[in-house]
Amino acid sequence: MDTLLRSWTPDDAPIILAAASQSAMSRQFTTSIDSLAAAEDWIALLTARREDDVAYSFAVLESGVPVGNVAVSSVERRHLTGWISYWVLEEARGRGLATRACRAVSEFAFDELGLFRLELAHRVDNVASCRVAKGAGYAVEGVERARLLYDGVRYDTETHARLATD
Repeated sequence: MDTLLRSWTPDDAPIILAAASQSAMSRQFTTSIDSLAAAEDWIALLTARREDDVAYSFAVLESGVPVGNVAVSSVERRHLTGWISYWVLEEARGRGLATRACRAVSEFAFDELGLFRLELAHRVDNVASCRVAKGAGYAVEGVERARLLYDGVRYDTETHARLATD
């Protein structure tokens, strides 16, 4: 992998804390990130998941500074599948970083992890995320009705997938 991605380190906790405070970013974390300690715990969780071979998360870098996250999670060795997710801070959006990071983590998943099928989904109203998925070579496979629940509102998602043979 090139210098676009690197593993998260404990020193990145202030960046994670700042990211979690941005509008709608709390949805990107599986736990509440409301303190430096919570951000450090989140990074430790990423490290543990990597050691357990279930998820691989990377800081997305711009000029050497983390501005986002990209991951392959739900790594399943029986069927050689994984789930891709990504986010980029507001100030780093619109420059193709998420698309490049999604491509890079996909190649990592295929080449280094030996996975065959990668999937991702986004809310149908998230046009930017759809652009990232398509730009990274993910084909649209369909809509899942009312899949996500945020603040009491259900959202449909569009599912995409990419195969190692694509």
